[in-house]
Amino acid sequence: MYSKINTCVLQGLNGSIVEVEADLSRGLPVFNIVGLPDTSIKESKERVRAAIKNSGYEFPLSRITINLAPANLKKEGSQIDLAIAIGILKSSGVIIEKNMDNTIFIGELSLEGKINPVQGALPMVISMRELNVSRCIVPYDNKEECSVIEDMEIIPVRSLNNAVDFLNNDLYIDPYIRELNEFNTENSEYLLDFADIKGQIGLKRALEVAAAGSHNLIIIGPPGAGKTMAARRLPTILPKLSFEEAIEVTKIYSVSGLLQSNSLIKERPFRLLITLLLLYL
Repeated sequence: MYSKINTCVLQGLNGSIVEVEADLSRGLPVFNIVGLPDTSIKESKERVRAAIKNSGYEFPLSRITINLAPANLKKEGSQIDLAIAIGILKSSGVIIEKNMDNTIFIGELSLEGKINPVQGALPMVISMRELNVSRCIVPYDNKEECSVIEDMEIIPVRSLNNAVDFLNNDLYIDPYIRELNEFNTENSEYLLDFADIKGQIGLKRALEVAAAGSHNLIIIGPPGAGKTMAARRLPTILPKLSFEEAIEVTKIYSVSGLLQSNSLIKERPFRLLITLLLLYL
């Protein structure tokens, strides 16, 4: 039996569709994954096998071949686990849903069948929208992050059982829709205030110009002059992120694994580098 399931891999911040082809044939029981998989994908064989069994389904005793197409594209990440498991269950007849060509499956499986969150879910969903994909099945813990894309149907699932029941129409899951009006209404709160800087007219003018024009700034002066104090208050006067800029920043945080709140980053990124120069005379 043959089936084809779509998933996504990232190349930097851009996602590419990967077709997970599953073929079950007669022969000695063996489980092979081909198509330039990395180590995390090769190890998915054991995660998928245990997740299918512990979810109450019978793992097929067949010659299983999983092909990740296109074969010349290197695949990285554990988000392909769910697509591999769905492909095997569809090939074995457990899943009866036929039309899944416009659906993307993203998720890492635990041994008990739970679907764990993955890094870079938002860039994947954005890339899939640009490729005219209309529905994404994602881990439940990634729903807030992915739902910032309004014209994409986001289906959050907690486990492999949830995904199978949803595809077999035994369970209805509402597409997760999130109100984004608060993005334009919420104001950031800072513990520091630019108004705390007293005097330093030239420094404050330089900080204002750098904030308005998104320039880099170097501050040089003797110890105790207020360089660090002033620099730490620069974020309080930075222009507010537009929605498009917030999406771009959130994509970078998501890929880096730094997105803790699973929501849009509303504060403009700021990095303070303190360098101590020792002059030997």
